[in-house]
Amino acid sequence: MSINGYRWQMTAVGAPFVKEDCSFETPVAGEVTVEVAGCGVCHTDLGFLYDGVRTNHELPLTLGHEISGRVVACGEGAEGLLGKAVVIPAVMPCGECDLCQRGLGTLCRGQKMPGNDIQGGFASHITVPARGLCPVDEKQLEAAGMSLAEVAVLADAVTTPYQAALLAGINEGDLAIVIGVGGVGGYAVQIAHAMGAHVVAIDVDQAKLDQLKDFGAELTLNAKEHDARAIKQLIKAHVKANGLRATEWRIFECSGSTPGQETAFSLLTYGSHLAVVGFTMAKLELRLSNLMAFSARLQGNWGCLPEYYPKALDLVLQNKIQMKPFVKLHPLNDINAVFEAAKGHLLTERAILVPNL
Repeated sequence: MSINGYRWQMTAVGAPFVKEDCSFETPVAGEVTVEVAGCGVCHTDLGFLYDGVRTNHELPLTLGHEISGRVVACGEGAEGLLGKAVVIPAVMPCGECDLCQRGLGTLCRGQKMPGNDIQGGFASHITVPARGLCPVDEKQLEAAGMSLAEVAVLADAVTTPYQAALLAGINEGDLAIVIGVGGVGGYAVQIAHAMGAHVVAIDVDQAKLDQLKDFGAELTLNAKEHDARAIKQLIKAHVKANGLRATEWRIFECSGSTPGQETAFSLLTYGSHLAVVGFTMAKLELRLSNLMAFSARLQGNWGCLPEYYPKALDLVLQNKIQMKPFVKLHPLNDINAVFEAAKGHLLTERAILVPNL
């Protein structure tokens, strides 16, 4: 039995989204259809629409990979999920290949990413693999003061820096430096703080820096006011004044910009871990021998393993990660206006598009 609904399709780079009525067929074995509660607008979506970043699925394609909703139809083997509230992982490994069996699901070559490999979440419904969905207890969510739509950006904006923090091996008392505190970096600050780190936040937006003083950032630095050399000296002074370690800094590049990446690399010190979380098509020149000289690590981070989602959600439900102050709901029908605003850096919160709002 099919479900009548609609999608907002990307038809060409730079072109407005086009609304298309469609029918969502009964999911096959191992799949479910989810009625979308909300879908976040990510920097990656802007890259697909405006910058020519190629999608794995040919156009037309529905973008959107930060999705929450409720399961309304199930294929064989997934019947137990019917009616459940869920967050859909932004990267869904197959679970069967050698990489998945060795715990390397984010490397899985059969993975499915909504809005890239398959139709995404800027729609009334989406059909996805049932494996790895993150169940959401709506009573607990309500107690935390959030709606199902608002928790959509757990998929990517929260879980991606969460996995990056796990890979960095943050320990109590470490220094964590987050460069770019927008939709992803702001959560990276909170996650590092929740793990016991002393957090430095760097950005060019003073309002974002000021806000994060209440959410775990004990030192904020505006990159418009200080060059890379001055930023490093200010961090060293903070470290010395507070009795922190001068080595093994955990650095998270979340801006997805050339200046941000240059700043991140310039902050390497002995035993540092540099996590590349943001994405840009731009190229830059680096002296990789710094990694050797500092015995440092450079780590890319693609998405987050589905098995980590419940742990990240627990931090939200415990109010150790605050999401509500950093998101805003918009009608899905306003998708073109919201994307234009995001492109122009006019949004102060991460936009979540909601069908029928």
